[in-house]
Amino acid sequence: MSNCQNCGVENLAALVNCTACGTTMPPADLPDDISQIWRIRFDLIEKAGGPGLPMRQQLSFGEHFRMTWNIWAFLFGPFYFLVKGMWRKALVYWLLGFVPLMLIDLASPDNELGPLKFGVNIAAAAWCMLRSNTDYYRKLVLKDNGWW
Repeated sequence: MSNCQNCGVENLAALVNCTACGTTMPPADLPDDISQIWRIRFDLIEKAGGPGLPMRQQLSFGEHFRMTWNIWAFLFGPFYFLVKGMWRKALVYWLLGFVPLMLIDLASPDNELGPLKFGVNIAAAAWCMLRSNTDYYRKLVLKDNGWW
């Protein structure tokens, strides 16, 4: 947490601008190598009410898209979480995607349920895509790198 130098309101460390007056905040105690894009994403997550996103309806479509969608997490799934240092979440998300695929293989060894397998793969990739930014926010800002 840091206080705005202009109005004194307490803000989360990742914010680019103060939530009360909009003044640019000084660099936070986040890692030096964190990009401005991540700071903007974290600012949007805070604007939406934190990682639970209770006020996400107040964001425009573009802001919502930028805050939640991560194409790299969609393409690489749990491996993306490993690269970002979130190995617990990578393991959980891999299991959530792998176990249903194994059950489908056991239920249909002749691949009759191929479209269902494809659907499960897409759903698992979409889950990773939509969760990655808020999970990274939890890790860097809230210092929470838990299992879920």
